[in-house]
Amino acid sequence: MFGIPGKQAVTITDKAAAQIARLMAKDGHQGLRIGVKKGGCAGMEYTMDYVTEVDPLDEVVEQDGARVMIAPMAQMFLFGTEIDYETTLLESGFKFRNPNVVDACGCGESIKFNEDIPAS
Repeated sequence: MFGIPGKQAVTITDKAAAQIARLMAKDGHQGLRIGVKKGGCAGMEYTMDYVTEVDPLDEVVEQDGARVMIAPMAQMFLFGTEIDYETTLLESGFKFRNPNVVDACGCGESIKFNEDIPAS
């Protein structure tokens, strides 16, 4: 839907692809759907959900056995994002490096996008 022909909407690091593939294999999921929703102190939050059925309107990115679907309303917010998976002594989880984010809350759970991108 939204994108540049020949360019993936998001990129997935090797660590993120390995973790997504593990999650998919665990319960036979078709992949992970990522999106954004209103919420948090900065205004928007990322969402991630298991997918049992691929929506034909989703943008699908596949890499090394991992499949990520981008919800239609989130595609303009996520274009150009790198998805990584980081593990530290205190936590592990997916990290989004999104060039469209102009601000984030102190806890890192919510983000704010450029005002030129219409919020849904």
